[in-house]
Amino acid sequence: MRTRQNLYLDREIGDALEALAAGSRGNKSRLVNDALRDWLARRATKEIDDLLKLRLDRMSRDIAGARRDIDVLLESLSLFVRYQLMVTATLPEADAVSQAIGRDRFEAFVAQVGRRIASGKRTLGPTERSGGAA
Repeated sequence: MRTRQNLYLDREIGDALEALAAGSRGNKSRLVNDALRDWLARRATKEIDDLLKLRLDRMSRDIAGARRDIDVLLESLSLFVRYQLMVTATLPEADAVSQAIGRDRFEAFVAQVGRRIASGKRTLGPTERSGGAA
């Protein structure tokens, strides 16, 4: 259903509307109706964009924090490995028993890491970050 509206437009806008309606675009009512519908749709989209922006900003901060944590972990691991390699004496090739013990310890270590990751438990720090809810 259509309702009649009496609107006042600035002269420049009125002239532009007249020129547009004189072309193949249709009549003035249709042009104003379509333009107003598009403007209202964009306004609703802007509100959604504003809500999403807040979440995206929070996610970006969380990712930056995770990246920082990963950098700290990698640096710590690399320093530890470098230290271990520098202070640990190498095993002689003939010492197969010590090499077998080393392999067993490494396999146990890898299994323990796998269990920790699967269970969600962490050796250092809490399992969840404190802060706001999602």
